[in-house]
Amino acid sequence: MVFRNGEHNRPMQVRRTGLMLKSDCRKVLLRPFEVADTSRIKKIIGRIMSMTEAEAVNQYQMVLSGFSDRHREIEDFFHRRFTEVSTFIPGGHPCSKERSLLIGAYFSHEYSYQAAALFNPSIVWHPDQSGLPAGSKRFIMSLRATGEGHISSLTFRTGIIDKENNIELAETGRYPETADKANDPVYDLSIVKNLAGKSGLPDDRIRKIFTGLGSVFTRKELELKLASTADDGKEEEIAVQSLLSMLYPEYQLRFDSRSDISERVIFPITLSESNGIEDARFVYFQDGENTRYYATYTAYDGHRIRVKLLETTDFIHFSTGTLSGPAIENKGIALFPEKINGKYAMLSRQDNENNLIMYSDDLYYWSDKKIIQRPAFSWEFIQLGNCGSPVETEKGWLVFSHGVGAMRTYSIGAFLLDHDNPTKLIGRTSEPLLIPEGSEREGYVPNVVYSCGAVIHGPDVILPYAVSDSATSIALISLNELLGAMQIVG
Repeated sequence: MVFRNGEHNRPMQVRRTGLMLKSDCRKVLLRPFEVADTSRIKKIIGRIMSMTEAEAVNQYQMVLSGFSDRHREIEDFFHRRFTEVSTFIPGGHPCSKERSLLIGAYFSHEYSYQAAALFNPSIVWHPDQSGLPAGSKRFIMSLRATGEGHISSLTFRTGIIDKENNIELAETGRYPETADKANDPVYDLSIVKNLAGKSGLPDDRIRKIFTGLGSVFTRKELELKLASTADDGKEEEIAVQSLLSMLYPEYQLRFDSRSDISERVIFPITLSESNGIEDARFVYFQDGENTRYYATYTAYDGHRIRVKLLETTDFIHFSTGTLSGPAIENKGIALFPEKINGKYAMLSRQDNENNLIMYSDDLYYWSDKKIIQRPAFSWEFIQLGNCGSPVETEKGWLVFSHGVGAMRTYSIGAFLLDHDNPTKLIGRTSEPLLIPEGSEREGYVPNVVYSCGAVIHGPDVILPYAVSDSATSIALISLNELLGAMQIVG
């Protein structure tokens, strides 16, 4: 896909590129086929065990013929699945290689992770900028992919923007894959004890939990101790969940470095995100020599949401943890790309209506919040929210926002915050920059344009945006025209 700057010009400062990233049901992941009823697992395995060796070999060769060209190292996956269900083989009867892999195949399936939608993008500069012509930059775009059961995962695309802001998207890899979960995180006793006190757990329960644990221990060891000392009280269970949410990392992921980034899919792992990883807002964060990428995202278990933070330096290894504190509520939290006056800073929308700012000394615990912008124009009367992390400009922090107006129509606008004191709103657009038009109005959720992040390249802002919760496009906005169109505040 290539967009040539100058096409699709609009009379105002926004130029739609015409690029459109759509969901592709051919992109499938190998996933465990989970059978909850253990008696049913035994029946399925019993039927496979009743096959003659020739029948088992023939059946397995049919499976391999039909699926081996759709996945990398499929037999390794079948072997892992066989190992996970092998305890249900009656009498521990030995299996041939083919029969064991066939059992693994019966407890595996394909999942089309983006069959329903590919939307809510954010964009950051790629860590590898080698081998490019002068003035060109390589980017990574994160996307929310939604498949069967409306389960959302995180996927990526890459591309190049040249010096004239022509955009070329790279081809996607052939074999999408999930990551291996890295080793169980290890925690320090003194740190966790301190957090347990903050969580609201009573002193006697804390003593029981930490009796017998060493000076360092794994998350699994802690969870087992929490379970063995469990109390029936609902308040204590809430405190336990609060403690677990304060422990970083919650889990770590490791992709094969030989894979293409477009093949890497971060699929829900923990119970708290079992129904979706939603709306990741990536930002390249700089703190002296410590540079890395962070992404805030919404974890959804089907009943409640949690705000989580993903961290990586190379898009191969990832760590994630849960944000906590009285200021962590609702969706749409976006981290500033650097500390402000020595503190971490984030934007949020906690009351389903206004834009707020928060500061903290601790990246994972937030307690203070302040409203910085309220709905003022008709296209944002229902609510306001951010469209990703602030972008630094000479005139201040540029933030793209979404506003919701009549008929629940979403529009994208922008506002400007003071560089040294971003609690101070100094400008905002009185009219939307981008509204859903034409075919953009049609989709899973009609009349929506939405973004989770933008970057500046040369004279323009590169703004990827979702259309009606279904697909993704890209717009270019003149930075000077945008700043000039801001209505001065204060």
